Amino acid sequence: ARAGVNSELSDDVRKAIWEKYVFLVALSATTTTMRMPIGPIRENPQTRAFFRELISETVAVGRAHGGALPEDYAEDRLAFADGLPPDMTSSMHHDLERGGPLEVNWLSGGVVQLGAAKGVATPANRAVCDILALHAGGRKT
Repeated sequence: ARAGVNSELSDDVRKAIWEKYVFLVALSATTTTMRMPIGPIRENPQTRAFFRELISETVAVGRAHGGALPEDYAEDRLAFADGLPPDMTSSMHHDLERGGPLEVNWLSGGVVQLGAAKGVATPANRAVCDILALHAGGRKT
């Protein structure tokens, strides 16, 4: 606080990590695979449903790994996305545009691996990994 840095102590760091990871996975996955900012994604019923499915899968995996996420957390994150600027995108989307390596193996890929370890199905996140597989390492120059 004396340094002017805002910080918050967490009583449950596992929950705090999963709260951040849930949204990061969904935002990165959709903006990168769809190559669009969040505005059009959340406005189209089909892409909004995919965004929500990514959130729901990640919440389920988080709960299976001991993250005490609230029952309505997926809806809460969807409502949060509705309040974001329509031109917001993700760093992974920017990485794709620049031809850089992607974090897909740690984001959606992480959800797939962690889900498999607990028997939680993650077909939407698996689809993201498959769609971005040829781009994951970046462009070879």
